[in-house]
Amino acid sequence: MFSITEVCGMSQARSLPFLRLHQVSEESSNEMPVPTKCHNFLHYVKRTIMQCWALSSAAALTILLIYWVYGGVLAFLLLCFTVTGILYHSEDQLVYHPDQPSHSRIFIPIPSMMRLPYESIYVRSPDGTRIHLYLIKQPDAAYKTAPTVVFLHGNAGNMGHRLQNASGLYHSLNCNLLMVEYRGYGLSEGCPSEEGICMDARTAIDFILSRPDLNHQQIVVFGRSLGGAVAIDLAARPEYSSRIWCVVLENTFTSIPDMAAVILRWDVLKELPFFIYKNKFLSWRKVSSISIPVLFIIGLRDAFVPPAMMNKLYQRCGSPHKQVVHFSTGTHNDTWMSPGYYAAISNFLRSALDYFPTKIESMSNIKSV
Repeated sequence: MFSITEVCGMSQARSLPFLRLHQVSEESSNEMPVPTKCHNFLHYVKRTIMQCWALSSAAALTILLIYWVYGGVLAFLLLCFTVTGILYHSEDQLVYHPDQPSHSRIFIPIPSMMRLPYESIYVRSPDGTRIHLYLIKQPDAAYKTAPTVVFLHGNAGNMGHRLQNASGLYHSLNCNLLMVEYRGYGLSEGCPSEEGICMDARTAIDFILSRPDLNHQQIVVFGRSLGGAVAIDLAARPEYSSRIWCVVLENTFTSIPDMAAVILRWDVLKELPFFIYKNKFLSWRKVSSISIPVLFIIGLRDAFVPPAMMNKLYQRCGSPHKQVVHFSTGTHNDTWMSPGYYAAISNFLRSALDYFPTKIESMSNIKSV
């Protein structure tokens, strides 16, 4: 027999599992199901990956655009730097031609071939380079009072190739001649450069002044083509213009940049900065500093140096004793064969007899050439 109390206890005991299960069910109903959690996590990861992918794509596109723009510019600048560097270091070969014609460094015609008396002389430039000279003097004692012409030749060959012209000057002007063979030309040592050959010209003047048997009051500097640019540089220096009587310029140019534009037919070359050019020979700038008598000889059939360049030099020349003469049949190298050529030079020198070099102690303001 069970008491009522026991029956109730048993009844409550039987109902406890149900109550616990119901309680657990209610607690579980407050939590998120496991599949839903995974779905949200995957969605978050996917969204993060998409955002990173979008950012990385934009970054990659930006990098490509920067490389395409700036990389191309840098590549172009590098190409320009390389090309200008090659041209800069090869410019000497483009300007100076001591090997044309062939054997010009070996075979140098001597003045006796033209029946001219001469001395073959070697002197040292200030930098130690040995320079070859021909000194051709008038016979007997006439050479002591005769003017001395310093002959500065062009950019090809050697001084011996100009002996016919030298013979004409010798006999027509009754002058001595000092023919200068630039460094790197003929039997002279070294390699040609703008600074070097201008130094050689100054060395030639110093040599004449070191010779007591020569007339120091009548030194004439003659320059053709490249030699004209060297003569202008020499006469533009006060310490040397004070020692020079006259200058004769024949078929020379205004500058190397101007000649490059003419030869290559690229006007843009005139706009390039001067530091691009290793050799400049800015004669148009220097000629305004010349104050001694200058004769400009222009061959109107010059197919290499435009006669307009010589006219520009004449107009810019600062000398109050300047003259110009034109030869209608004159070419670049053969104007000296034109009728009246030597007479024009002789008349110019006679007109300058009243001029005497002024002793100037100041040094040149030309720091570099």
